[in-house]
Amino acid sequence: MESAIPDYLKTARTRHTRYGDDYTPPYPAFVARHKPSVARVVMAYFGLQFQAADEAATAAPLAEIATAFGAENGPGHWDRAHYTDEEGFETIISIAYWDDPLRFDAWFASHGAAWAGAEKPGPFGFFTEILRPSITRYETLFSSVGRMEGLAAVADGLSDMVREHAYWGGMRDRIPLSQTDAMAPAGAPKADGGNGHIRIVPHENLCLIRSGQDWSDTDDAERRMYLDDVEPVLRAGMDFLRDEGLSCGCFANRYMTVVGPDGKPVEKSFGMSWWRSLDALERWSESHPTHVAIFGAAMKYLMKLGPAAKLRLYHEVTVAAADEQFFEYRNCHPKTGMLRAV
Repeated sequence: MESAIPDYLKTARTRHTRYGDDYTPPYPAFVARHKPSVARVVMAYFGLQFQAADEAATAAPLAEIATAFGAENGPGHWDRAHYTDEEGFETIISIAYWDDPLRFDAWFASHGAAWAGAEKPGPFGFFTEILRPSITRYETLFSSVGRMEGLAAVADGLSDMVREHAYWGGMRDRIPLSQTDAMAPAGAPKADGGNGHIRIVPHENLCLIRSGQDWSDTDDAERRMYLDDVEPVLRAGMDFLRDEGLSCGCFANRYMTVVGPDGKPVEKSFGMSWWRSLDALERWSESHPTHVAIFGAAMKYLMKLGPAAKLRLYHEVTVAAADEQFFEYRNCHPKTGMLRAV
């Protein structure tokens, strides 16, 4: 067993972990490992917003961004997901990851900047949401090895079993910066621009979580158990954050279904949400009835199946400095993403 924080990122702690010296986690989990030469990563969300009646016309812009990802300096990994938001608009987001910000900058200048930065014809809203955190500012967690998702797909691999998980506070303890910094928020996001084109001026220590489920390997019995007993509870919690999340520090939440190259849904989903702070995310996770219910349903499921469970779980959590964030929205409704925060 090893620490979630690699040796080269360890420093003398001035802030304590939430576990004791005698703690042993009750089940295995793993984290993504980057090469020591990687100092910063990029996670970029390119969103397309539309009414259901206009879905056929989305083929052109979606093909445009997919082609751009294949260009020089394109991402090391990308995927795509869909959801219906609180205003009834459909949204398809193409999510791309880089482990080299210089490559991303070169690609973005040629291919990405115009996604939401340029006026375009058609009935669509476009948005770009980008974080480029130092590797000291995020953590990942996987319930099993063998299939990378999200940011881990551009990592060097996964760790052996790690110690900092399966207790409240493990999420923070896995972030290297937490050794010395409370990562407390400062300031408030503000809007800049108008006439349908808005950028968000961010605040310090905004938090992003992408937390996913993959049931594609389950047999019929386990699939029914997940879809009947766990997924409805998860969906209720995601809907609460979507509709009422501002009450607990969640600026925006999207409960997304992953889609394949043909645009059809696959047996994967994830919640993706922007939070005022890691502290706000922790409070919801530890004490809010909606997440307590999710945790209870998941534990009942996993305890019943034990090691035989084929459900794969993962997440990535980032606490970004203000200068590591970029948000741009064009022709989007005012509850889109970080627009809700202002």
